[in-house]
Amino acid sequence: MKPRAEPRRFEEKAGRLSRLEDICRRRGIPLTVQRRSVFAAVLARSDHPTAEQVFQDIQAEVPGISRTTVYRALDTLVELGLVRKASHLGAAARFDPNTERHHHIVCRVCETVVDLNARALDALPVPDLRKHGFLVDDYSIHFTGLCDGCRRRGRAGARKKKHSS
Repeated sequence: MKPRAEPRRFEEKAGRLSRLEDICRRRGIPLTVQRRSVFAAVLARSDHPTAEQVFQDIQAEVPGISRTTVYRALDTLVELGLVRKASHLGAAARFDPNTERHHHIVCRVCETVVDLNARALDALPVPDLRKHGFLVDDYSIHFTGLCDGCRRRGRAGARKKKHSS
């Protein structure tokens, strides 16, 4: 069973779908059924889904949709600033409808991703990275550890064991 967004986000979802329509119209990008369905699927979840999870969610709604179409639609939504691509080393890219600056807590065993809003982290000074050829325009921090469920199930070493063989 997929994690659903909280009920208070339902009203926000309609506004976000209207925003997709407005942005597509302004930029001359076709608003396809597939693009709208992919965006709606991301908005309906609260767990930062992978592209594969989004694909599974909309297969019944949009028969014949391909994985490639889902990936392309997600890339377009990122480009339009409607979702964020959250990439953490060693994990599949996940897609987050929360485009405001925030950070993440990532379980190193089950790879659950949870939003973390922390003003102290938002206020960290960004180092000058120009000597490395980088101009930073945004940042997010992620913490890794064990979620409550994995800790209770005693799965602390599950991922390490899997990778050490």
